[in-house]
Amino acid sequence: MWCPCILCRFQRRWRRRAGWLLFVPVAAAVLATSIPAAPAGASHHDERPVFRPPVDAPVTDPFRPPEDPYGPGNRGVEYDTEPGDVVRAAASGTVVFAGAVAGTLHLTVDHGGGLVSSYSYLQRLSVRVGTDVDQGAVIGVTGERLHFSVRLEGAYTDPAGFIGVRRVRVRLVPL
Repeated sequence: MWCPCILCRFQRRWRRRAGWLLFVPVAAAVLATSIPAAPAGASHHDERPVFRPPVDAPVTDPFRPPEDPYGPGNRGVEYDTEPGDVVRAAASGTVVFAGAVAGTLHLTVDHGGGLVSSYSYLQRLSVRVGTDVDQGAVIGVTGERLHFSVRLEGAYTDPAGFIGVRRVRVRLVPL
């Protein structure tokens, strides 16, 4: 039989919520054992570096993703540089390619975690493959222009999303 008094209503609510009180510690224990521990000294903020622009010049052609893998577009950004402008590493990493492709010089830096940046149409290279570079280190000199691209796990990504901005992932969970 249903009772409308305040005490009985409180007891009914308490019984419904008591199940949740047991669920929370059990769920927390399961999650704690299923999430791998981060290596010592690492944090989730270290995963993706914040890039600096590789040159002090305005962007003349922004990122334009192609409609298909072989379609037209701009898979990076073009900077309005003068021949001989200094090019700096956008973020710390290891040089994995430095050399000529189709008669022009290109350089690629691996930043770890599947993140790679490339600098194209250089006049001169200042580093070799295997060199560890710090953010802001001189890595080359521009030719007629500078094309800067970023790949995340092999897919071209808009470099503007990495320059000067720390991306924060927010996930809302029910309380």
